[in-house]
Amino acid sequence: MGFLYRNQLHPAAMETIPVALRLAFGLSTALAVWLFYRAAHRSGWVLAVLLPWLLIQGAAAGSGFYTVTSNTLPPRLALVLGPPMLAIVLLLLTGRGRRFVDGLRLETLTLLHVVRIPVELVLFGLYLHQAVPRLMTFEGRNWDILTGLTAPVVYYLAFRRKQLGRSGLLIWNVVGLALLLNIVVNAVLAVPGPLQRQAFDQPNGAVLHFPFAWLPGVVVPLALLAHLAAIRRLLRAPLTSE
Repeated sequence: MGFLYRNQLHPAAMETIPVALRLAFGLSTALAVWLFYRAAHRSGWVLAVLLPWLLIQGAAAGSGFYTVTSNTLPPRLALVLGPPMLAIVLLLLTGRGRRFVDGLRLETLTLLHVVRIPVELVLFGLYLHQAVPRLMTFEGRNWDILTGLTAPVVYYLAFRRKQLGRSGLLIWNVVGLALLLNIVVNAVLAVPGPLQRQAFDQPNGAVLHFPFAWLPGVVVPLALLAHLAAIRRLLRAPLTSE
């Protein structure tokens, strides 16, 4: 059933999504990119990588490239998820990459997770318009919004009041990483295609379209890297003011 998304599964669902919802997600993506740019000390090469990637994925999703889910192995969505995941692996495995990761501003990486609040609200709106399954919302199996809601509090306690130490910040990042991985796995298994194992009545079809393809292609990888970079830093050295 997942192979026949175009013909069988709410073909007009995306057409009913309000422009405001698309705009809200676009702005959420921009916020994630801007905060990561700040965390990287306004590195020009970060924008040189992220901006073309946004344009490429936006153009591909806007053309309907990812909506073709039949007879495609590997699934075309792998072209959204694969390159960012490979980039993260290379950053963590190479000396130059590790130096970049270790140089990211820990306090800004913490604030970056506030983007998960508008993202989760957008996902709920997409669910109401039958573009994603209920399991991808905070009414289902997605509790990722908790990381977003607590991010400003953790930032304030850890970096302004100095009342949350290294251990507390480490635990928060580990829990946030677990919540992120939970929804990523559930979302991938709900995307129409050969890997789909759930949500056949209302699948995760929005991520195949513009601008929502930026969720797996940009927002999730930045949140993942933010957690991994923070955990690496906190395991290697005590929390210091930045």
